[in-house]
Amino acid sequence: MDNELTIKIAGEAGQGLQTVGGALCNMFKNAGFYIFAAQDYMSRIRGGNNFYQIRISDKHLHTLRQNSDIMVAFDNKSVNLHRKDISKNGVIVLDKKRFNITEEDSTFFDIPMYNIAKEVGGDEIFVNSVACGFLAEMTGVNFSYVDNVLRTAFADKKKDLIEKNRETAHAGYDFAKNNFKRDIFKIKKGSAKDTLLMTASDAIGLGAIKAGCKFYSAYPMTPSTGLANLMAQYAKRFNMVVEQAEDEIAAINMIIGASFAGVRSMTGTSGGGFALMVEGLSLAGMTETPIVIYEGQRPGPATGLPTRTEQGDLDFLISAGHGEFARLIFSPGSIEEAFYLTIKAFNLAEKYQIPVIIMSDQHLTDSYRNIEMFDLDKIKVQRYILSKEESKNVKDYKRYQITESGISPRAIPSWIEEPVYADSDEHTEEGHITEDAGIRTMMVEKRFYKKMAGLSNEIEKPKAFDVEGADCILIGFGSTYGVLKETKESIADKKIGYIHLPQVWPFPSADMIELLKGAKNTVVVENNAGAQLARLLKRETGIQANRSILKFDGRPFNLDFLIQQIRQEI
Repeated sequence: MDNELTIKIAGEAGQGLQTVGGALCNMFKNAGFYIFAAQDYMSRIRGGNNFYQIRISDKHLHTLRQNSDIMVAFDNKSVNLHRKDISKNGVIVLDKKRFNITEEDSTFFDIPMYNIAKEVGGDEIFVNSVACGFLAEMTGVNFSYVDNVLRTAFADKKKDLIEKNRETAHAGYDFAKNNFKRDIFKIKKGSAKDTLLMTASDAIGLGAIKAGCKFYSAYPMTPSTGLANLMAQYAKRFNMVVEQAEDEIAAINMIIGASFAGVRSMTGTSGGGFALMVEGLSLAGMTETPIVIYEGQRPGPATGLPTRTEQGDLDFLISAGHGEFARLIFSPGSIEEAFYLTIKAFNLAEKYQIPVIIMSDQHLTDSYRNIEMFDLDKIKVQRYILSKEESKNVKDYKRYQITESGISPRAIPSWIEEPVYADSDEHTEEGHITEDAGIRTMMVEKRFYKKMAGLSNEIEKPKAFDVEGADCILIGFGSTYGVLKETKESIADKKIGYIHLPQVWPFPSADMIELLKGAKNTVVVENNAGAQLARLLKRETGIQANRSILKFDGRPFNLDFLIQQIRQEI
């Protein structure tokens, strides 16, 4: 893509990479750039090597690039570790004296950033502000944007600290202005000033709040912890109860209890935590209690790579829990989808009285992108419970009444005069335990066949682009949406189509059969080792993909990698 730039800030954990990365994201957004930013960090508090990568352009961005145009190294190790990923005309910004580097390299731009931080600010901790300053000048961003971002970021700090950050940033800006004489990184700006900058985790939280979630319970587990933090941040403002449970078993049982009492409820976790929740998942299925679960995938098995990304839980989520019962699984591929599908998750969980899972992964959850404002006119929050007024006239209430749709009228305890019986054993329509074979058959048909039939009429359809007559059709779900989209747009000499699945269960079989009718070459792209989506596609439609492109090293796909793979394929 023309008119774009990729910046990487690399160093040890504890050097403030997240702080400087967040400040730069806001600075570039406010200056008019569209951004896509992601963190790559190790599971440790200090040391190691982490980096924050920011891609900027005058057009909307959806994925990462492989190489960096500007790489800022905060330690010696980062220079050698990342220099192989520098673009043809790229530069490495480093402090040669600090890192004891004597070699000459045409890619080096030497700046005494640590010395500037100490001389101007009085402490090396201000090196991040120095970096913000020289990166602004190198990319043609007016210093006023740096100034505004620093004032906002440190608004709750003492005035003296704010001034030191501003002064050190200006010193970095001036150094680059006086010493960096190339204009190749001063790219055209877009119209992104009034956009929203957020992650999918933020969008899911805001969607849950908009949908009327009033109880959130979870145990912290990367990458789902960001959602818990956001819900806690807004708990008082939106009259929510947010509970850090002692473990994931408690978390899911808490939201089942809250939902039984009539409150829209949600929990969040990753694969290992979800493994602990599966008995509770079955409890929600048997008691027909609506709940919403956010599952942010990371590489397993066991603890795996705690801070990395993967799409290895697809089979697990579809089949998790003992017994057979209806469920719905959304797999948003963008921040916008994450927001709207979360609201739909709450609506459908309550309509069908089932568990609904929102499946994401570390890459989508933690990546920043600026988006247009949400269209709140598209949103419709729907409740499917007997109102207090309707409850006054209820007689002979049957919590599990057999109906043609499989959905029983849902009364809230204390709103009706009669008791509401619920049981995890097999039960009668009234909710009393039974082992009667006939009743068992009817209840399974109600919970499973009838509800799945209803859900099949409300499927979030696959998003398909240019599939008719395509030389190659790419297929993916979840976070691969962005890289599929940009790969299609980047290969201009071939007709590439792509299909993104925002819902993976119930699987959109009829839609996929129609879309892939007559397809010449189908390639499934997914972040796992078992080609889980490709196997699901074959199982549910009979269609065998020509090839799978799999990545399971804990890192997401990037545009350059996928373009190379697709060109080899076609």
